[in-house]
Amino acid sequence: MASPSSHLSLASGSSTLFCNFPRRQLSPPSTTTRLVASRFKCLAGQTGFFTRLGRLIKEKAKSDVDKIFSGFSRTRDNLAVIDELLLYWNLAETDRILDELEEALLVSDFGPRITVKIVESLREDILAGKLKSGSEIKDALKKSVLDFLTRKGNKTELELGFRKPAVIMIVGVNGGGKTTSLGKLAYRLKKEGVKILMAAGDTFRAAATDQLEIWAERTGCEIVIAEQENAKASSVLSQAVKRGKEEGFDVVLCDTSGRLHTNFSLMEELIACKKAVGKVVRGAPNEILLVLDGNTGLNMLPQAREFNEVVGITGLILTKLDGSARGGCVVSVVDELGIPVKFVGVGEGVEDLQPFDAEAFVNAIFS
Repeated sequence: MASPSSHLSLASGSSTLFCNFPRRQLSPPSTTTRLVASRFKCLAGQTGFFTRLGRLIKEKAKSDVDKIFSGFSRTRDNLAVIDELLLYWNLAETDRILDELEEALLVSDFGPRITVKIVESLREDILAGKLKSGSEIKDALKKSVLDFLTRKGNKTELELGFRKPAVIMIVGVNGGGKTTSLGKLAYRLKKEGVKILMAAGDTFRAAATDQLEIWAERTGCEIVIAEQENAKASSVLSQAVKRGKEEGFDVVLCDTSGRLHTNFSLMEELIACKKAVGKVVRGAPNEILLVLDGNTGLNMLPQAREFNEVVGITGLILTKLDGSARGGCVVSVVDELGIPVKFVGVGEGVEDLQPFDAEAFVNAIFS
C-alpha cells in the first residue's frame, strides 16, 4: 500500500492529478527541496502520459526497421517474383503478368478478396494509361496494400487512457504465444520507465505461471499469482488490478488461459475476467490484445471473429511471422475485421516483438 505522503487520487472524469505530499514552508523551496520533489513524479496520472507512451513506442519502431526487414524475409522471398515479372513488363503481356502477380499474392496469404481488388485496380490503371512502367506498377501495388492497412487499422499505438493503472489483457488460443508476447511487451514498456505488474491469469496451466514468473524475473517486474489451486482467473486478475491501483503501478499486464474460440464456457470466462477488472478500475481493460499465430495464415480469421464478438478486441499481436511466408495475412486480418495490428513477432529474441508500422511492413515485403 502506498504511504500517505505518496498517495494520489484522480478526480472522476478528469485528468487532474492530486499528489498529497506534506506541506512545508511557504517560502520558495531550496534547490535540495526541488530535487527531492522531482522524484515523486506520478507518471501514469499525468495528463497525456499514456498517449505519449504509445506514440513513443511506435516512433521507436521506425528505428528498428532492420528487425522488421529481416523478420519478413520469407514473405519477401515469396514476393520476389513480382520484381522479375515487372522488370521487362510490356503492355501486350499485361494479362499474363497480372495473373502471375495474383498467384504470388495468394501464396503469401493476402486472401482472395484483397488480391482480386489489388489486381483489378492495377489492371484498370494500366489500361487507362496511368501506369506505364514496371516501377510505376510496383509503386501502385505498394500504395494499394498500404491503403488497405491504414484505412481500417490506423490506430496502431497503444491506447491506455489516463487512469492509473492502465490494464492490458492478453487473450488467444492455445500455443499462439500469449505468455511470451506478454513478457516481451513488459520488456519494451519497462525500457520506457513504466512500472509494471504482471498477473498470472492462466490458472488452467501450471506451467504458464512458472513461465510468467521467469519473464517477471527476467524483466524486473512484480507479479501476482493464484494463492491456491483451481483459483478463478477473474479473481487473480481482480486482485492484481487492486494491487496495481493501491501501490501505484503504471500498467497491469494480464495473462489469460489459452482457449479454443469454439469452447463456449471458456469464452464466457473471458467475459468474467473483463468485468472483474472493470469493477476495480473504471474503463479497464484499456486494451484487449488478441495473439494470433502467423503460421496459421488465413485460418486465424475465424479465431479473431469469435474473440472479437465475445470480448471486443482492441488490437492484434501477430506472432511467429519470422518463420512464415504468409505475411500477407496481416493485410487480410485488418481489412476484414477492422482491428489494428499493434505488434508483430519477428524473431525469438526479447526485443523481437515489434510495434507494427504499416509503411515499414510494406517496404519490408516489397523491397
